[in-house]
Amino acid sequence: MDRRRFFKTAAIGALSCAALAPSDAKAASQPRREQGSIIDLTLCDGCAKLPAPACVGACREKNADRFPRPDPKYLIDYWPQKRHEDWSGKRDVINRLTPYNWTYVEKIEAAGQTIYLPRRCMHCDDPACQKLCPFGVIGKSKEGAVGIDANFCMGGSKCRDVCPWNIPQRQAGVGIYTKIAPKLMGGGSMYKCDMCADSLANDQKPACESACPKNAIMFGDKADMKLEAKRRAEAIGGYIYGVNEGGGTATFYVSKIPFEEIDAAIAAKKGGDKAHGRPQMPVGVESKLKGADALFAAALIAPIAAAASAAIAVYKGGKRD
Repeated sequence: MDRRRFFKTAAIGALSCAALAPSDAKAASQPRREQGSIIDLTLCDGCAKLPAPACVGACREKNADRFPRPDPKYLIDYWPQKRHEDWSGKRDVINRLTPYNWTYVEKIEAAGQTIYLPRRCMHCDDPACQKLCPFGVIGKSKEGAVGIDANFCMGGSKCRDVCPWNIPQRQAGVGIYTKIAPKLMGGGSMYKCDMCADSLANDQKPACESACPKNAIMFGDKADMKLEAKRRAEAIGGYIYGVNEGGGTATFYVSKIPFEEIDAAIAAKKGGDKAHGRPQMPVGVESKLKGADALFAAALIAPIAAAASAAIAVYKGGKRD
């Protein structure tokens, strides 16, 4: 690609970003059959008798081929950062979210009860991560699954910054930045649950639901799941989480215990652990991008997105040559 084509691509990228932000017009035009899920905390026992919760094991097995395989020579800091995130030596960690562990179960004590809390991406109705991704590599399937294209993610971690739960996790030394400018841009790729989008597209159940021996996880039509969650909560005089949080999500937790107490219990257990990967459950947490803020943020990232689009186009062109 010559200089003229590079800047033409950048200009088109900028215009495209402005036109699409804050929502993905293409995705909005597609017919929807959105799926949702219930995580019933009254049923989950954390598979306490197993080496690992069944949902965690099933997720890891299904997605093993998609886990990052970093090149050791790129496990370095990139300017101006003084650190990089590397989980490649801790692939067996299952007590938090990592690039190699897309769901986990937090065990807490709240209101005199032991609660097992499966955690993973909530799959927001209007994902802030998708809006703010400077590289346009986060999409939403017609089933409502929010996914990251790790092949073209630059690992800037803006998606984690704007996520109300800081869900996506970064692995350095992998991704397209290693092919473009590994010492000057990018930080790896971001990874998270994609709701087993490939399974949903083929009318199959996600791995976590199939593996759960207590039927504590259930997927289905999103509207039906929301109604069922409300029915279950009313039946036990309990509570729902995920209907309004983050501007609305496709994941509905049902609990006998108020989520304010659950959130406080998570915070108490975490103590001084400030690292990402063990999200709390703040009740009523709002999307970090709302209204004018979203437009402002989209305008800010447009030049970056354009440059990224051009850089990726250069890379693809080079591959073809």
